[in-house]
Amino acid sequence: MSRPSAAPSGFSFWIHVSPRARREGVGGRHGDALRVAVRAAPEAGRANAACVAALAEAFGVARADVALDPRSTGRRKHVRIEGDTGLLQGRFEALAKAD
Repeated sequence: MSRPSAAPSGFSFWIHVSPRARREGVGGRHGDALRVAVRAAPEAGRANAACVAALAEAFGVARADVALDPRSTGRRKHVRIEGDTGLLQGRFEALAKAD
């Protein structure tokens, strides 16, 4: 099972994206990944862009601080968020417990 990892200037973890969702939101778990639901379709990078926006809002950071690993395809993606590691880790734990 993958665990979130912290670095001096950021935090990385796995997400499970649900495109074309009825409601957008970040919260809960899907296995070892944080669940992210977006309304956008998985076409031409729309779902990825919506995912970045949803994560930025949920973690309280700028969109530029959220990076999806370009090698991650499909619903499971690896994410890195730049910022205060302690705050990001606390927010991750709160979001992961939400359902």
